[in-house]
Amino acid sequence: MLEDVKKVLITKAEIEVMVKRLAAQISEDYEGKQLVLIGVMKGCLIFLADLLRNISIPVEFGTITASSYGSGTVSSGQIKIINDIDVEIKGKDVIVVEDLVDTGLTLNYLKEFLTLRAPASVKVCVAFDKPSRRKNPIDVNYKGMDIPD
Repeated sequence: MLEDVKKVLITKAEIEVMVKRLAAQISEDYEGKQLVLIGVMKGCLIFLADLLRNISIPVEFGTITASSYGSGTVSSGQIKIINDIDVEIKGKDVIVVEDLVDTGLTLNYLKEFLTLRAPASVKVCVAFDKPSRRKNPIDVNYKGMDIPD
């Protein structure tokens, strides 16, 4: 596999620093609140686990599987919920955790979808952001770093 890699864009050490920074900020912002992280599967799995290990306050988590890509690599613009969350979010603060925000279509849809369940708030945390690919504006509250397309 390593022979397939032409260039490392972001080192493991840089990712660790990024995760700790985001976890510290989330821990500070949500101290004393009921926080639920909702990971967008499958891409967020490692990032979500790293965040959970580094957040210093009590936190619940759940996952949701959504897709706008179908079997392709370009967003179709149609969002499909494949697996819904199994955690109660009514009255709680929610952070949607995603590995990468690209067009913004899926995250915007998920924010609206989760808002229907009456949480106290819904915010977004992403490891990597590709702002050059944005089709829908999305408010990213916790961003690891921008990356090129």
